[in-house]
Amino acid sequence: MATAKKAASKTVAAKKAPAAKKAESAATAEGKRSPNAAFMKEMKPSAQLAAVIGDKPMPRTEVTKKVWDYIKANNLQDAANKRMINADAKLKDIFKKPQVSMFEMTKLINEHLK
Repeated sequence: MATAKKAASKTVAAKKAPAAKKAESAATAEGKRSPNAAFMKEMKPSAQLAAVIGDKPMPRTEVTKKVWDYIKANNLQDAANKRMINADAKLKDIFKKPQVSMFEMTKLINEHLK
């Protein structure tokens, strides 16, 4: 009786396997995912944000990269807790406080994009 159950479970697994392989091959056939159009729309930074990243319009993803480059170049990440960003004079204009978390930072930066 036990061998009958094992044989039945093997056939069910065998039937499901080809469908899973088709889904994987379809995903790899597409190649890379296309970026979301909302993230790729060029946004104009405010004057305070332009002091950090420049005044040219750029996508949100590029804005975030440039802000992180600025943070790392000026060693503004908190040494004890890497998730916290210590604001210098330029970033205080954007953040409105001396220290923010990296998750809060994105929200505050988006308020400076049009």
